[in-house]
This record gives sequence, C-alpha cells and structure tokens, in this order.
Amino acid sequence: MDWLTAENLIAVVTALLGVLVSTGAVWYERRVPHQRRLGHRVQLDTAIGDGATDGAATGPGATVRRGFFNATPALENSTLVLLRIENDGALAITRDHYTDGGDHGLTVGFGTRKVTAVVVTAPDHPGLLTHFRDWPGPSDGDSTVVLPKVPLNRGAHYKLLVLLTDGPVGVPVQVHGTLDEGIVHVNHSTTPDDKPPVFSRVARTVTVVLTVCVVALAAIIVREQTPPPIGCARGTLTVTGSTAFAPVVRELAKKYEKDCEGAEVIVDAHGSASGIRKLAEEGARSAKGSPAVVALSDGRKPGGYPQLRETMVAVSLFTVVVNDGVPVDNLSLDRIRRIYRGEITNWGELVPGLDQPVLLVSRDAGSGTREVFQRRVLGRNEPANSSLDCATSNDPESGVVRCELDSTEQVLSTVARLPGAIGYAEFRNGGVLKGLRRVALDGHRPSVDEIGDSPYPYREIEYAYTWGDPPADSLASSFLTYLSRGSGQDVVRTHGHLPCATPKGLRICGDG
Repeated sequence: MDWLTAENLIAVVTALLGVLVSTGAVWYERRVPHQRRLGHRVQLDTAIGDGATDGAATGPGATVRRGFFNATPALENSTLVLLRIENDGALAITRDHYTDGGDHGLTVGFGTRKVTAVVVTAPDHPGLLTHFRDWPGPSDGDSTVVLPKVPLNRGAHYKLLVLLTDGPVGVPVQVHGTLDEGIVHVNHSTTPDDKPPVFSRVARTVTVVLTVCVVALAAIIVREQTPPPIGCARGTLTVTGSTAFAPVVRELAKKYEKDCEGAEVIVDAHGSASGIRKLAEEGARSAKGSPAVVALSDGRKPGGYPQLRETMVAVSLFTVVVNDGVPVDNLSLDRIRRIYRGEITNWGELVPGLDQPVLLVSRDAGSGTREVFQRRVLGRNEPANSSLDCATSNDPESGVVRCELDSTEQVLSTVARLPGAIGYAEFRNGGVLKGLRRVALDGHRPSVDEIGDSPYPYREIEYAYTWGDPPADSLASSFLTYLSRGSGQDVVRTHGHLPCATPKGLRICGDG
C-alpha cells in the first residue's frame, strides 16, 4: 500500500494518541472528580512529654517543656495529633452516604497510643459542630475514636486535636469508613496555604502530551520540505545591471538559494546600460532561446533592443548627498543646476564663511542613476569629466572639478572621504556610510510613504529585462516572479523601494 510509510504511520499514531488523551481527560474530569470523596491527612504529630519519642531523638531531652506541660506528670509520655477530615470531591456527602451502620461514620485508629482527650474544631464551618453535641467521645484507654455521621458539603472540613499517651510520634493514623458511591482516602495539602495550583495534574498531563503530538506532526510536515508558493527552479542565473538596486538583489538571491535547493543566483552589477548590453550580447549568442540572464535598469532601456522584454519591479528613490563637512541640508533645483554648470564652484557662495571648493562626484555614462539624475534633476547632461582622482582638475579649461566612478558604492565612499564633495545615489544606500548627509530638494525629502503624494523629483521605476520571454519553468522566470510579485517584495520594501505590485505601486508604475 502506497500510504503505508513511516511518516504516515507516525502521523496516524500521533493523531490517535492525541484523541485518546483528550478523551481520557474528558472522562477523568466527568467521572473521577464527581465521585464522593472523603479525604483525611495528619497535619500535626508531635511529642509533648519527656518520655515520648519521634524516631530521631529518644529519652529525656527529646522535647523542651514549660508551664503546664512541664508541671503535669501525666503528660510525660504524651503526643498531640491534629487530623483534618474534608470533602475534597465534587459532590456533597450526607448522613445517608455513610454505610458502616448505626451512628458510626468514621473510625480513627492510633495504633498503640491511647486516647486521653479530643477537641473538635470547625472554624470555617461552625455548623458542623452541632453533629458532635450528643457524641460521647472516646472511652478512657481506647486507641480508637468513632466519629458520627457528619454531613459535609463540597470543600467543608473539620479537625480533631487528639491528646495521646503510651506511644511514640509517627505511629500511622488509620481512618476507616465506607461511602455509598464514594471513597475514603488519604489526601495531601496542595500548597502550604491550602490553595489549589494554577493548573491541575490532568491539565498539565494533557498539555504535555498534546504538545508532543503537535511537535511530532510539525516535524513530519517540515521533513516534507514544502517549496515556497512561487515554486522553485534549479540551475544558474546571472543578474546584472543597476548597482543601485544590487543590494536588494543580493539579499533576494541568498533567500532564494536558501529556499530553493539546486538554484544559484549570481549578482554581477556594473550599471544599467552595461547590463542591457550584456543581456543583448548573451541573447544574440544563445541558440536555445532566452539565456539565463536578467538585467536590471534604473528607468527604461534605451532604444535599439526590440528583443528585450520588460517587467516593472519597483519605484526607486534617489538622493543627493554631500560630505558631512558641508553644512547644507536643502538645495533648490536651481542651485543644483548652477553647481553642475560650474556657476557655483565654492560652498562659500551658499554658506557664508565656508571656503571649500565644490567637487562633483558622478557616475559613469552607463549608469541609470546618472541618467535619472540628468533627466529628473538637472534637465540636461552633466558637464564633461575633468578629474581622475575626484580632488584635482586635469582640465585647465573646465570650470568644475568632476570625476566619474563605476558604482554607487564608490560614489558614496568618495563623497564621504573628500571635503566639499557632492554626489548622488540610491536612497537607502545614501544613508549607509558615515561622513555623508542627504540633501532635500526644494524642501522635499525622499520618502517611500509619500511617493506619489510628494513633488520630490529624483525617483524612477526599476525595470527587469530578459531576452524574450523565458520558459515558465526556468530559473529566470521563477526569480522574476519572486522579485516582482512574490515574497521578495518584503525585501524590496525594507531597502527603501516601493514594489510595483502593491496597490500604490501599481498606480505609480502604471503612470510611468
């Protein structure tokens, strides 16, 4: 039989065990506690005379006596026993439930010790004492006490304080009697204050057994290694393109590889334009349809690549950053444009008293971040490159010091290192390194929550491109789904991007 496997047998046995324990617990709660139960226990058994023994100390000196006890020779070999008798069941006990016959309810035996005197107390239930008014008590020299038929409601109790002679401490006290549909038994105090525990023994047992059952079933489910909802694919995939979006893709690649055994996702980012070109080259060489390459681009691809298919992934925010030594928190678009035209070359023109040359740290020509900056902020192309080290000009005819770098990480580290430097980067990355500060544009700061409601200009849609439509069961198709519509959206959001698949993202991405 196909279903007769070790996992299925364990699951069935565990489920049956859980049902049996639950059924047994219900039976116990309904049947056992609803018996009539008369419980008893010795709360005190102590010597009050020199001649009494307790098994550990014998002879004179076993006790220290003062006052009446010391002056009464008859108490020389005496002990005191305090016995508690209570209804610890769920049903009341009446006189008719005692079945020993006559007026006898219970018989208490003290072994070799002789009963000298008895005191009955019921401070919580004084009405019980009326049943002892005609009680003759023990006869002189008896070793037993015959108690009357005392009715006891649930939880009611009374106590016997018995003075005994001729015997050691610790001789077992025996209580005999019978109840109709009930038992007489020895019970124990649950706590020193006679308070019930928070959880009964039955509740603890059921909880432990059911917990074991749940853990066993969970282990079986985990062992099945259920794939993620998006489905998994095996093979190797290269993700290239945008360096600004690369931190998101690296984290997603690790999560995907962890969830999907047999998948390898390589992130090789060198800029949006570079990624588009690499994808086109791989596609042209491929003889098996769509190659296992995905290119990410800050904004739409340039023209001339009709074979590429696009997927909108997220709305990305970008930010202008300055070296932390430049005390500027806000720049108008007009001032930024004047800086990049070379009309403002010293921060002292904007910050009185500060004599610090402006250094422009930019991305290379293949950068999507740069293309968005030129289109959304400058409204024109950046000036020509004039510096190799980003600190000094190599072009005496240039009015500004401007360098170009290959990645977002290089821009951030260089701006943080050079006094007077200004650059731009993807929004989240702009706040990663020390030594930087983000700059508001026309008083507006980048905010994922305010995308679409704020006029903040420096933003763009992130696109993922493939060569044609990859097969539905391919790693490229699976990873794209994970990135754009699957659980990978949570990672996209934590990095400061708005997924296009969200309600707000759909509206913004749809508007382009």
